[in-house]
Amino acid sequence: MRWLLHILLPILAIFLQSTFFSSYSIKGAVPDLLLLLVIFFSLLGPRKQAPLYGFCCGLFEDLYMGRFIGLNAISKAITAFLLSHLQQNVFKENILVGMMAVFIGTVLNSGMVLLLSLFKFNGIHWDDSLFMTIIFQTLYNALLSGPLYIWYYNSSHYGVLRETEVR
Repeated sequence: MRWLLHILLPILAIFLQSTFFSSYSIKGAVPDLLLLLVIFFSLLGPRKQAPLYGFCCGLFEDLYMGRFIGLNAISKAITAFLLSHLQQNVFKENILVGMMAVFIGTVLNSGMVLLLSLFKFNGIHWDDSLFMTIIFQTLYNALLSGPLYIWYYNSSHYGVLRETEVR
């Protein structure tokens, strides 16, 4: 049941961010709900599986969007890898830890996407709107991360996303 939800949640996240949240964009910025799932999994899930989950979620996003296949897969995998190393050093019960991880993770992921785009496409047009979109997406993700982190934390410790012990 747990792994089925880890497959269905990215589908729901892509659906919500491309339909509901696209209507509520802030200066063209839409929250990256899939990135929120990857960050939460990196903090609360099995550490060694976080980069694989980030890669699979990013690849799903790339296939759904239909452009630049592999760009989001690599950036989300690297973001998940880096944030999974915070697992042992943070107090995960604190909601501010989840919000800061989302803030840092969004900046990391956006930086990775820009860096990978720079290697792939030489003609990136750097302007203020690109950076404003990144800033607003980072703030949007951080604001949404509060209630979503509480749900994900409770679900991963007491609910359906909890790892069951093998006896």
